[in-house]
Amino acid sequence: MGLSRLAALHGVATSFSPSADVTVSVPDDTVTAVLAALGVDAGTPVEVRRSLAAAESAAASRLLPPTVVAWSGEPLPAALGELPPGTVLTIDLEPGTTEAPSPLSLRVKSAPAASPPGSTAWWTEPPLGVHRLTVRTPDHRQATATLVVAPDRVPQPPGRTHGFLVQLYSLLSARSWGMGDLADLADLAAWSGRALGAGFVQVNPLHAAVPGSPTDPSPYRPSSRRFPDPIHLHIESIPEYGHVDEPGRTVLDDLRQQAAALREAVLNKGALIDRDAVWELKKQALEIVHQVPLTPGRRAAYCDFLAAQGQALEDHALWCALAEVHGTQWRTWPEGLRDPRSPQSGRARAGLLDRVDFHCRLAWLTDTQLATAQAAARESGMAVGIVHDLAVGVHPDGADAWAQQDAFAQGMSVGAPPDAFNAHGQDWGLPPWRPDALAASGYAPYRHLLRGLLAHAGALRIDHVMGLFRLWWVPEGRPPTEGAYVSHDAEAMLAVLVLEAHRAGAVVIGEDLGTVEPGVREALARRGVLGTSVLWFERDWGGTGRPLAPERWRRDCVATATTHDLPSTAARLTGDHVTLRHRLGLLARELEQELAQDAADTAEWLGYLARLGLLPEGEGDEEAAVRAVHRFLLRTPARMVGVWLPDTVGDRRPQNLPGTWDQYPNWRLPVADADGHPVTLEEIAASPRLHRLMDVLVRRADAAGGAAAPEGPRARTAPPDARPS
Repeated sequence: MGLSRLAALHGVATSFSPSADVTVSVPDDTVTAVLAALGVDAGTPVEVRRSLAAAESAAASRLLPPTVVAWSGEPLPAALGELPPGTVLTIDLEPGTTEAPSPLSLRVKSAPAASPPGSTAWWTEPPLGVHRLTVRTPDHRQATATLVVAPDRVPQPPGRTHGFLVQLYSLLSARSWGMGDLADLADLAAWSGRALGAGFVQVNPLHAAVPGSPTDPSPYRPSSRRFPDPIHLHIESIPEYGHVDEPGRTVLDDLRQQAAALREAVLNKGALIDRDAVWELKKQALEIVHQVPLTPGRRAAYCDFLAAQGQALEDHALWCALAEVHGTQWRTWPEGLRDPRSPQSGRARAGLLDRVDFHCRLAWLTDTQLATAQAAARESGMAVGIVHDLAVGVHPDGADAWAQQDAFAQGMSVGAPPDAFNAHGQDWGLPPWRPDALAASGYAPYRHLLRGLLAHAGALRIDHVMGLFRLWWVPEGRPPTEGAYVSHDAEAMLAVLVLEAHRAGAVVIGEDLGTVEPGVREALARRGVLGTSVLWFERDWGGTGRPLAPERWRRDCVATATTHDLPSTAARLTGDHVTLRHRLGLLARELEQELAQDAADTAEWLGYLARLGLLPEGEGDEEAAVRAVHRFLLRTPARMVGVWLPDTVGDRRPQNLPGTWDQYPNWRLPVADADGHPVTLEEIAASPRLHRLMDVLVRRADAAGGAAAPEGPRARTAPPDARPS
C-alpha cells in the first residue's frame, strides 16, 4: 500500500490495461526501479515509509507546483485559487514582453459576502508568455514558480488543404548526392504548391543522427532533436561553395563525381541509400567550403545564430567534436569529459575550438537551408508549407543525452506495453525525460526544443503524441512487459506546445494511432491539435466493425491512406505486404489465413468505395483503386488530406517494416515505381500516374475555390443502397 501511494505521488502507475476489462499489476521491483530513476528511494520498507512521509509532507506544505498554467480567457488556475486571502502575487514578465509593465503585482482578496466562494475578481490575466511567479502569504511563507500563459488553441490550417508525405532521404533528384536533401525538399514544395495546389509537404524527422559505422539509419533515434543533421545540406547551394580556390575546386569536382556514382548506383543498380557514404563525401566538401571566409553580412548572420542558440549549440558542437576524437559512446569517454560542465570539458572546448566552430557552422548552414525550403513552400502558395516531425526521443549515446543528463531518467528506456497486437511489448531504446526535472526547469528543455523545430515550420507533427501525457518506462535489463507508465503534467506540456506553436504561427499534428488513453484525444482536440486518421484503421469499432462512413470521420485530423510504418496503398490492395511479411517470418498465422483475412478486408473496403460511387464500374485495376481511396479521403471532413508520395507512382515497398532490423532495408529505400525501379523527383513530377491521381484532388479543390469538393456527377454523400457503418 505504501509503495503504491508513493508511486502515485510521483506519477508512476502500478497497473495498466492491455485491453478492455483487463488490468495487469506492475511488478514491485519495476516500480522501485522507476522511482529510483526519479531520485526516490524505495528499495526497502523503511525507505518506502521515509520517502512517503517526505513526499506527503512536501505536498501538504507546497504553496505552488513548480509550473503553473494559465489558459488565456479561461478560469483562474486551480493552484492560484487555493491561495489564502491577503496573499501577494508578483509576476516578473518574460523578457521582451511589452503588453504590460513588469513586474505585475496582485493581491488575493477575500470574496465579498454576496460573491460566490472563490471569487477571482482580483485576477488580472498576464500577457502570453513564460513568466516568473512569486507568492507571499500573510504568514510570511513564500514560493516561486514558472507561470506559462498560453492561448486556448494552436493555430489552425486556413481552410482545407492537401499535400504530400515523404521520407526526404528517399527523394533523390538528378542533383542529389546519393540521398534526398533540402534543395530537393524546396523543389518538391515549389512544384507541388504551384502545379498541384498542394498546401503542405510533410517530411520525416531531420534531427541530427549519431554518426557511426554503420550509422543507425532510423530518423526516429537521433543524436539530437534540437539541431538538424547537416547530411541534408545541398552542398552547391552554400554561398561559399562558389568561392572555393582552384585546388579546392578540383577536390570538390572529384567529390561530386563520386556522389554522382552513389546516385547512379541507387537509381539504376539496385543499391540501397548509403547514408555513411553520402556523409563522408559531404563532410569532405564541407571541410573545404569551411575554409572560405564569410562575407561581413554572412558573418553577422552567423554570429546572430550563435547568440540565439547559446549554450545548447555549444554543447551540441562540442559533443560532435569530442565524438571525432573519442567515439560516439560518451559513457566510455575519459571520466571528466562525460560531464559537459566539468573543467575537463571546458579545457576540451578550448582545445577543439576550430572543430566546435565547424560543427556550429554546419548547424547554421542547415538552418538557413531549412528556412529556404519553408520560404519556397510559402512562396508557391502553400497554406501551411513544410511539416516537420518530432521524434519521441533521442539515442542514449547521442549529444542530447550527454548535454542534458539531469533531464533524462538514467537506466530507463521508452517503449510500449504488451497489448492485443504485440504480446511482448516494445522497447524503443530511447531514454525518457524526467517529468520532475522538466517541471522544475519550467519545461525549458521542451520549450527550447519546440522553438527550434518550429522556427522554419508551417506545422509540426509529434510522433506518439500520447507521450505528452504518459510514457511506458522499461528499466534497463528488463523485458518490455515489465515496465510502467509514468505521467507528465499534461496541462503544462500542452500549454508550452500551444504557446510555442502560437508564436510560430504553426499547425500541430499529433500521431495518435494505436492504444490511446481515454480522454487524450479529447484534450488534444480541445487545444486544436489535429489527430492522424489512416483509412484502413477507421472502422466502426464500437458497432458494426465495418468501414467508417466518411461523414463520421473527425474533422480535426490529417487523413491519409498510409504512413511510413505501414504498407503502401498499392501493396495493401494487392496483398504484397502479406507475402513480404511471410518471406521475413513475421506472420503470426499461416500464409493462407493471413492472405484470406487481408483479401476480405480489402474487398470490404473496395465494395464500400464502389457503393459510394468512388470506384466507377470498369475501373477495377490497382491504380484505379488507389484513386478511389483518395476520393474517399476527400469525402471526409478532415482539415488536411495527406498523399503518401510513393503512392503516386505505385511503389509497393514500405519504407520501414516494424519488427525487423537487418532482415529488411528500413529507411534506405528510394521512392520507386510499380515495377520497383527507383524514380527521381523529376520523373515523379512528370509521371502520368501521379497526375491522374492528383487530378482527383486538384479538380475537387478547384471546384470549391480551394477546399476539396465532390467530383462531377458523384457529388452526393452516398448512393441510396450504401450501408451506414
